Formats: sequence, C-alpha cells, structure tokens
Amino acid sequence: MTVDITKNKQEHTTHPSEKSEGNIMVYLEIEDGIVVDVSLELLTKGRTLADKQQCKLEAVAVGYQLEKIGEQVFPYGVDTLYLADDKRLSPYTTLPHTSVLVNLFKEEKPQIALMGATSIGRDLGPRVSSALFSGLTADCTALEIGTYEDRKAKKVYEDLLYQIRPAFGGNIVATIVNPDCRPQMATVREGVMKKAIRDKKYTGKTVRLDVSKYVADTDFVIEVIERHMEQSKVNLKASPIIVAGGYGMGSAENFNMLFDLAHALGGEVGASRAAVDAGFSEHARQIGQTGTTVRPKLYIACGISGQIQHIAGMQESAMIIAINNDPHAPINAIADYVITGDVAEVVPKMIGYYRENSK
Repeated sequence: MTVDITKNKQEHTTHPSEKSEGNIMVYLEIEDGIVVDVSLELLTKGRTLADKQQCKLEAVAVGYQLEKIGEQVFPYGVDTLYLADDKRLSPYTTLPHTSVLVNLFKEEKPQIALMGATSIGRDLGPRVSSALFSGLTADCTALEIGTYEDRKAKKVYEDLLYQIRPAFGGNIVATIVNPDCRPQMATVREGVMKKAIRDKKYTGKTVRLDVSKYVADTDFVIEVIERHMEQSKVNLKASPIIVAGGYGMGSAENFNMLFDLAHALGGEVGASRAAVDAGFSEHARQIGQTGTTVRPKLYIACGISGQIQHIAGMQESAMIIAINNDPHAPINAIADYVITGDVAEVVPKMIGYYRENSK
C-alpha cells in the first residue's frame, strides 16, 4: 500500500522552489581510509539524480589522511570532492563533523544532501538538519525526482526529491517531500541501493577545506582515547547464496539444518525477524527492513511467510526459492520457484541431493 505524499513542514528557512537550486552532496563515511559501501551506493544514486537535475554530484570527506579518497570516489561520477583533513577529525566525533557539514552546506547551498543510515549517519544527520532547519527523512528505501502540488497554497513544486520509506511497521510506503527548505536531507540504509562505477577514468575537482574556518576549537572538547571494534562474523551482503529461515522452521534445532544446506551450497544462513525474536537465530543474521538488505544470486526462503518487512530486504535477489507448507504464503508471489511442503522433510532431501551431486 502506498500513502499520499506527505509534506515535511519546516518554517524557519525557505528558498524559491519553482526551480531546484544547488548541487547534490553526499557525506562520505570512512573507516581505515576506505569509503564504506553505503556511501558508494549513495554516490551511484546521487549521480543518477544529478543527471536528471542537470547539476553536479559533490561529496565531502571529513577525517585524517584523506589523500586516497579521490581515487575511490571519482569513478562513481563525483564532480567535486571536498576534503576536511585534520588529525583531530579522526575518529568520528559529533561536534566537529557537524560543524564542517553545517558550515559547508551554508556556503555551497546543496539542493539535496544524502548520508548513510549508519550509527554515524543517525547521529550526524539529525544534528545537521536541525542546525539548518531543513528537515530529514530517515531510512529511505528509494529516492526519486518528481513534482508536488500543494493544493491549499495553490502551488506546484517541480524537481523535488521524493523520499520514499516504509512507515507504520512496514505496512505502508510513505512518500515524503520537502518543498520549501534546503537541503532536502535523507539517510539510506546500506544495501538498499546498488553501487556501480560510472567511469573508471572519470575525474573531478578536489577542494581542500581550511578546517579552522569550519570548526571551532570548542568543538574538540571530546577526545577519543581508545576504540574497540569487533568485526561481524556474518557477512550476508557478500554471499552469492543465502539460505534463510523463518518462524516456520519450528525450533532452534530445526533451524540448524539450514547451516548444513548452506554449507552444501557454499552459502550463508539468514533469518527473518520472527525467527530471531523466537530465539532461533542471532540478530546479525536478520534480513529485512530492520535487518540487512541482500541481493544474492540465489535466495532460499525456508518457513518464511513473507511479510513486507522481510521482503523489503531480499526482493531483489536474482532467484528466489520458497519452501513453505502454506500455498498462499505472501512470499510465493515473488518467488521464482515454490516448493509446497514441510521444511523438515524438504530441506534434508535438498541437503542429501546437493552433497551427492557437488564436486
């Protein structure tokens, strides 16, 4: 179900809306000198939006030792890369990064600003939008350019960013627009959008920012003494084959057979939220709106009914096989192949077959 367009109301700052102004800006999240995937995904989408708007795609990196950021992002079609390079800006802390973006946005006046819906983006985005009175739509699943007609004010706004996201627990899809305030800000979760290099030889302009101009000394009141990071042992996004289980698996013991099937196929095990809530699997394996978004070559859904929240996280899989004893399960509507039967009987047969026929 799709709801009507919702107007994002902010009354403090307005700009003429008959024609979009400014460029599209993407905040680059960096970890150990590498631009994270969600930022590259946003650059890919940002390039598409910039082409439609006939404007430039810009990116901003805030951190330390950023010399190699350009070679990572220019192939995605970045026209201008802003670098705020200072030892005090790494690792991420809230105040200085907020100051850089707020002051840069005031200076450059982008029409659209995008960042990942990560722990950093969820901290940084609201602070920047609040300082600029611009509004922010979080956890978008799609971004498009369109027209909005305000019937009450009798105005038509062209070239607005449609900020599309699930609402009410994923039961509806809301399209939100911000006709009056700039920048139009949105955060997007990792994996929701595809990343694709525009041109390996694409080159843009690098602008090095004078950090002292954008950040006050008082912004550095917090110092990170020590960091402890643990890499996730589950990498669903990188797996070409995913065997996912739902509440229909019946128990944690039955869920374990999915690991045998995944091992036989050379894949990874995922889970629906219902399976995680029931204690069948750990949260790191959760796929869906409140978990990980995946696009494997093969997705085998075992005992998953297919609520919209789960489908949102796996519907772009190249091939979907659904195993369920309910012939009317919602997931069957998007599956390429449907096996109607008891997972406790079907899955062991699949394991035996693949073990016998695998080299």
